[in-house]
Amino acid sequence: MTDEKSRSRQVELVVPGMGSNHCAGIVGSTLEKLADVESVSTNVGNHRVTVLLKSGAGTDADGLQKAVEGAGYDVTDARYAGEQGRDDAALEQAYLQSAKKRLWIAAIPTTLIMLLMIPHMLWQPIPGYLLIIAVLAFPVVFLFGGAATHSASWRAIKNRQANMDVLISMGSLPPYFIGLIGFVYPMTSFIEMAATIMTFHLVGRYLEARAKGRASEAIQKLISMGAKTARVERNGQEEEVAIQDLQRGDIMVVRPGEKIPTDGEVVDGESHVDESIATGESVPVYKTVGDTLIGATINKEGRLRVKANRLGDETFLAQVVRMVEEAQGSTVPIQEFADRMTGRFVPVVFLIALASFAVWFLMPETLRPILDWGSGFLPWVDPEASGIILALLAAIAVLVIACPCALGLATPTALMVGAGMGAERGILIRSGEAIQAIKDLKVVVLDKTGTITRGQPVLTDVVAAPDADEETVLQLAQTVEHASEHPIAQAIVTGARNRGLSPGEVKLFSSAGARGVTGEVDGKAVLIGNRLLLEDQGVSGLGALDEDLARLESDGRTVVIVATGGRAIGLVAVADEIKPESAEAIRGMHRMGLHVVMITGDNERAARAVAREVGIDEVRAGVLPEGKTEAIRAFQQQYGPHVAMVGDGINDAPALTQADVGIAIGAGADVAIEAADITLVRGQLTGVVEAMELSRATFRKIVQNLVWASGYNVAAIPIAAAGLLHPMIGVVAMTASSLSVIGNSILLRRHKFTGTEADR
Repeated sequence: MTDEKSRSRQVELVVPGMGSNHCAGIVGSTLEKLADVESVSTNVGNHRVTVLLKSGAGTDADGLQKAVEGAGYDVTDARYAGEQGRDDAALEQAYLQSAKKRLWIAAIPTTLIMLLMIPHMLWQPIPGYLLIIAVLAFPVVFLFGGAATHSASWRAIKNRQANMDVLISMGSLPPYFIGLIGFVYPMTSFIEMAATIMTFHLVGRYLEARAKGRASEAIQKLISMGAKTARVERNGQEEEVAIQDLQRGDIMVVRPGEKIPTDGEVVDGESHVDESIATGESVPVYKTVGDTLIGATINKEGRLRVKANRLGDETFLAQVVRMVEEAQGSTVPIQEFADRMTGRFVPVVFLIALASFAVWFLMPETLRPILDWGSGFLPWVDPEASGIILALLAAIAVLVIACPCALGLATPTALMVGAGMGAERGILIRSGEAIQAIKDLKVVVLDKTGTITRGQPVLTDVVAAPDADEETVLQLAQTVEHASEHPIAQAIVTGARNRGLSPGEVKLFSSAGARGVTGEVDGKAVLIGNRLLLEDQGVSGLGALDEDLARLESDGRTVVIVATGGRAIGLVAVADEIKPESAEAIRGMHRMGLHVVMITGDNERAARAVAREVGIDEVRAGVLPEGKTEAIRAFQQQYGPHVAMVGDGINDAPALTQADVGIAIGAGADVAIEAADITLVRGQLTGVVEAMELSRATFRKIVQNLVWASGYNVAAIPIAAAGLLHPMIGVVAMTASSLSVIGNSILLRRHKFTGTEADR
């Protein structure tokens, strides 16, 4: 968690126009130039910029907002971390409505211009045509349609920045002004082109906003899960308060069918609670006094009184949302190449546009054979046009066809969809680096306790000596162990209770440490422990149980001997139960070509027994917690940077950090989501296979997007410079390029998980 001192210096800005990594780079570099700024983090997925100010900084939130606006980007909200700002959904909706309004204001005059242009050019000249279209295009290019674009362009140019708005301004303003020359000198009108370019630019902005809204709908779905109000007990009365007015320690009253308002603890009542949003388990979980509850889960039948323990950013749901947003705003290493390209893109485009203008203006006859060839299949190519017209068409086409936005959208849109899909399946992906690293994994190292197994011992076997019976053995063991708090003792007590037995009365209970326990039941001494304890007490009959003892221990069981009246009467065995899905998950890893290793502090015999049952390839037993990091490092030396570690996220934190991909496996609110690159909220090992599939599918989309976006620009700009691309077609193609990248990312939602038997 961020400490209060840091939060007081952290400012969050909402920049709706920051729609790609190219834009984010401009915003980030602008802020980093300020003397009072310590660090800047941009998130294209939710249009957020987080700025950490230096201690004693004179710059405030308003100053940061002015700096961003000076770079050509509007800021709709600026606040210090922890302050209540405008609702995220409301901000997105307002931006979408503004884009829609600007689009309609531009589209209506542009449509009229098109309707007039067709008969004017093809059939009968319209009197006063130039004046009519100049008047119709003026509000499109300069006022309601283009004002925001040109304002952003001017601010960017003043700050020596170049964004997409600059290209659109340079592609729309010159054609309008050149078209006005027609009032004094007969020439082809370019005013229609100016209006069309601006309108299609606005169409693209609106469609991008809508498409990105679909791509990030998982975040909105998560946010909407939270309760809006809570019923609390105050001054002896129940009253309903807004969720933001809850206080830590408030007693909340939750009736059947209602959402748990925030994370808390049951202080009165019992019920079953649907925790599927957190754990993915469809079966409601029984809750009673002392049990923890997760906010936004649903109370099914009983009335509960719940003490509020976590509020706001501390809640499980808030942490999930934050982690998904971090993933959506992160980058993958492959994106660094695209970012370097887009950082130099706009200046290079200007140079190419100027060079195109100069070459066509100075050498039109030399290049005219290109037009003669193109006119045979491109109806808009006019080989008879004058040199100045050809130069203008080529330069403007280069400006409007160039699309750094498509390159900038390639990674964040795919990450938005992938991270959202993961959250819906209980897979929280923290970083884009993990998405790229996981596709090259060769080794997966699994911690045993809590990962492959449940981490809680359970009763597995009861063996009676030839002259005793199993019920007597278990009854005596339960009675004596009932007085102990040891996990093995509790496993025996619980197992006996599940078999219908109840503990009797024990007297003179005593613990012999790691060797076992003793007590008196019905006037007879009872000993429960290992061979050393019983031999020290002179117990007879141990030899008759040796074969069963060896068999159980070879199967990885922890075995205690039960003796009474100076004679061994049986064995009770417990084991850390293997999760039912572990074997299935490991088979899925094998199908993905992974070498699966189990690492544990348990003894070799117990570890081998578990490995045999679930199909582990390699076992490292007797490894202390501090030795797990060294083991991961050894695997990295052997296999290279292709090692993943899967652990509980708490005890295994150092090993998770050392691994190339750390995967924390937990359940519900107890999950340590700060511990790893990927967190499996549902606590199921099959989530590892799903996470790998999702990461590989997401990375494939990123690569597809980058290949398409870069290939589009590599192919389109030379065609435009050669005079074969009409500017109006170019702006349509530019819009289509960005939308195709977003659309391809959204198609990721159709991915079918096939890594486990349940998914197949």
